[in-house]
Amino acid sequence: MDQPRHAAVFCKGKRAGLLTKTAGGYEFRYEADYLSAPDAAPISLAMPLRREKFESRELFPFFDGLLPEGWLLDLTCAAAKIDKNDKFRLLLHTGQDPVGAVSVRPLEDESHG
Repeated sequence: MDQPRHAAVFCKGKRAGLLTKTAGGYEFRYEADYLSAPDAAPISLAMPLRREKFESRELFPFFDGLLPEGWLLDLTCAAAKIDKNDKFRLLLHTGQDPVGAVSVRPLEDESHG
């Protein structure tokens, strides 16, 4: 089975953008509909609202901060059979119900890339 490469990012329940795992790292782009909403808010101070995509060789620090740490990371990885270095898969597994306003969900339709 192919690994997911795209994740929908939600802010306060509204779809805010798309996080993509690429060959060279990661990309995040806000959705046009989200940007045009009067109540649109950035998901992070480090990722202000803009049309241009954000790119990083490593998982963006904001998303990395949503991941479990320490013993919870070890427990989660063991239970889900996820390598702790596979941060994207780990984010998809744990990011659906985090503390805070932002959630990350795997895309059902992988036809974006």
